Amino acid sequence: MRPTGQLHLGHLHGVLSNWAQLQNEYECFFFVADWHALTTNYDASQSIDQFTFDTAVSWLAAGINPGAATLFVQSKVPEHAELHLLLSMITPLSWLERVPSFKDMQEKLNDKELATYGFLGYPLLQAADILIYRAGKVPVGADQVAHVELTREVARRFNHIYGRVPGFEEQAEAAISKLGKKNARLYRQLRRAYTEQGDADALARAQVLLSETQNISIGDKERLLGFLEGGGRIVLPEPQALLTKQAKVPGLDGEKMSKSYNNTIALREDPESVTKKIRTMRTDPQRVRLTDPGEPKNCPVFALHEIYSDEVKLKWVTEGCRTAGIGCIECKGPLIDSINAEQAVMRERGRQYEEQPDLVHSILQEGSERARDVAKETLEEVRASIGISYR
Repeated sequence: MRPTGQLHLGHLHGVLSNWAQLQNEYECFFFVADWHALTTNYDASQSIDQFTFDTAVSWLAAGINPGAATLFVQSKVPEHAELHLLLSMITPLSWLERVPSFKDMQEKLNDKELATYGFLGYPLLQAADILIYRAGKVPVGADQVAHVELTREVARRFNHIYGRVPGFEEQAEAAISKLGKKNARLYRQLRRAYTEQGDADALARAQVLLSETQNISIGDKERLLGFLEGGGRIVLPEPQALLTKQAKVPGLDGEKMSKSYNNTIALREDPESVTKKIRTMRTDPQRVRLTDPGEPKNCPVFALHEIYSDEVKLKWVTEGCRTAGIGCIECKGPLIDSINAEQAVMRERGRQYEEQPDLVHSILQEGSERARDVAKETLEEVRASIGISYR
């Protein structure tokens, strides 16, 4: 998570609840992405240190256990930056430009100057964050799968360039010559389009070409398939996206709850503030008067009820709204109680850590040291594969 502001209910129900479960099932690494914060907040860096501390406290308050998972700060593991640099030497520019969130974030944050090298390269830094730990799975929502796929492509390209067994390229070139002039020329064109421009369609067409070719051996066919995507030793394993259930948490304005939109309810927020925010939260625009029936599906308050209320309460809300049997203020009452009850537990947990800042810093420091031990091992093999280990 990027330390760019206070965490909110969207983080809790969209991410942290999943992390709390995953930490008991996998070896997990969770880090505060302070370098990533600089990609869009480079002109407000003075707040990153405090937000990093606040983020860690919120994690601990949400049940993330430093005894079960490794919690650390990105910049305390400089190997992330070195791997990012090395990967940038082989990653085509077009791969970064086609990341879906690149233009989307530029449009949403049009008040910021984001025509920077760091912002363009942030997906590659994300790839380095994953690959430095040779992660098998990355917990993401459906909207983030593209980032994991880019990481897979980068790993594949690195393995192709630096992980080949001796003589692999010569053997592949010999196999290409057996395709015949026309198919050999087409194979080279498609391979170039994929490796240089990241053209996934070209990769698929080349694979079809090989599957339909009859005049080469099975060994040569496998060799040429490997030559397309990378073959030989796997230095950086390709991670898999671990799709996690993400609750859709609406903001106070009905849009997705986001720090960028200033429409959030913060974790550990004061109960009076929570009450005021929910009471003034927008509802179904069709309910102008108390006697007007509404439609819960058009109301962001109902979306919060779906997270916090049981079936009995949901039925009461649905029927009361559609028949105008209850007013919006009455509907919001149980929701306010549920959110404040949840927040009370987190406020108490968080207070214990806020009163012991040295303990929080110690947890992050120890986690950073553990993470760095793993990262160093990966980077040593990466350097050796490239040929810059200088032993």
